[in-house]
Amino acid sequence: MMGVLPWAIWGTRVPTDERRRKKLSLNLLLIVNYDRVILVDSGLGNRLSERQMDIFKPSEFLLPASLAELGYRDVDVTDVIMTHLHFDHAGGLITAFSDGDRLTFPNATVWVQHSEWETAKHPDGLNRAAYDFDHQLALVESSGLLRLIDGSVEIAPGVKVDKVGGHSVGSQIVEIDAGDKFWIYAGDIIPTMFHTSLAITSAYDICRKDTFRAKQRVYQVLKDRGGYLLLDHDNSQWEIPISELKV
Repeated sequence: MMGVLPWAIWGTRVPTDERRRKKLSLNLLLIVNYDRVILVDSGLGNRLSERQMDIFKPSEFLLPASLAELGYRDVDVTDVIMTHLHFDHAGGLITAFSDGDRLTFPNATVWVQHSEWETAKHPDGLNRAAYDFDHQLALVESSGLLRLIDGSVEIAPGVKVDKVGGHSVGSQIVEIDAGDKFWIYAGDIIPTMFHTSLAITSAYDICRKDTFRAKQRVYQVLKDRGGYLLLDHDNSQWEIPISELKV
């Protein structure tokens, strides 16, 4: 998570276990826009391998229960925006039921940057370990619900995605404009408060320079709009006014 930043700098400031694993949250975003129920990312899902379970020590997959607490069912979700397709964001697209695997959100259009999808489907040596297309995404492709996009696209009124790259080839951020309030969900471009510093990037990032530029872009837009940053992996903070960030 701390990338090239030496352990000597962050080791005393960030709590970890005996294997130097840092606890992370999976803060997904739900946008209700008139007749649209838009979920951003899908979490881990319930189909992790034993090796993944050992490495990442995940908690129970709680997305369906969390949606129910808000009064929504899986069939109510009309759209799923994927910031990128790493397993901790795309794993929840498919759920293992007692009678087999099925789409978690059977009525939802899945929005993915074209370059991200192609990288996941045909990964090169740099990206091969980051994706498992047959396990995680093949059922989405065959469903007819996949929507591949390029660059900046308005998904619904006031909801726009922008391709920024950096963390992955086709990473995208989500901008939400409610008129009187504005947010950016930056995904793994800025996953925690620790990563709000421009120079701190994850070792998973395929291009630190693009991540750096994406952060600059996010902060400038938020400053211009007096907006809020939403953090996808932080354990204690979620909605941060740009005025409270030293950027």
